[in-house]
Amino acid sequence: MELLCYEVDTIRRARPDPNLLYDDRVLQNLLILEERFLPQGSYFKCMQKDIQPFMRRMVATWMLEVCEEQKCEEEVFPLAMNYLDRFLAVVPIKKRHLQLLGAVCMFLASKLKETCPLTAEKLCIYTDNSIKPEELLDWELVVLGKLKWNLAAVTPHDFIEHIVRKLPLPTEKLPLIRKHTQTFIALCATDYSFALYTPSMIATGSVAAAVCGLQLDDGDRSLWGDNLTDLLAKITNIEVDCLKACQELIETVLVDNLRQVRQQQLEEQNDVRDVNL
Repeated sequence: MELLCYEVDTIRRARPDPNLLYDDRVLQNLLILEERFLPQGSYFKCMQKDIQPFMRRMVATWMLEVCEEQKCEEEVFPLAMNYLDRFLAVVPIKKRHLQLLGAVCMFLASKLKETCPLTAEKLCIYTDNSIKPEELLDWELVVLGKLKWNLAAVTPHDFIEHIVRKLPLPTEKLPLIRKHTQTFIALCATDYSFALYTPSMIATGSVAAAVCGLQLDDGDRSLWGDNLTDLLAKITNIEVDCLKACQELIETVLVDNLRQVRQQQLEEQNDVRDVNL
């Protein structure tokens, strides 16, 4: 007799609260609060002497891969990068500690956003055990202290639904638009060029890039070019020129990222070919 087990590991997610998503007061409060959680200036110029922008990109890419492999909530990675940038803006560190800081930031962000947070032991495994759980826990207190325990930061994800619901978008396309927007936001978080941009700016630019990229502006005239930009600018009170510049930068980052991925794939293919020869 064959026994079948139907027990599976399910991840429970909180459902969106319509009372929060459809109240314009929530959007206005987010716009008021968002600047409180931005880094205090460009830390590569005045604070960090041993860390370069490419190092931040490397650790950010690693953090994104960990979050994707662990199927974390979409907000975890941008929130972790917010912690990392805010910490680096006030505390100089050595480059050997950068991955440790990234692990700590993921640890904290997952505690805030996940029903089943990442464990210290699991994060240490992702560093090839180059750090110990005790070290990560010690740094957790340091990071919390420097961030003054202000962990509930406003992120671009907080604005997505408030923006999308105000646009005349086809209902069947909404899941795809959200997914593309989330992808753009994650790419922005890996690039230091966006570190000082407000979350509303990144979210609005990402929605615009997603709509244009999916060519949803072919139907409704309100989604055409400048009409879409004007509509988005009114929703989040952003200047039109600033929004256009942000959208263009997002699209440039996407192109650069795709180019890097293709280059990496070619290198991997060449390595495999050399081995076979």
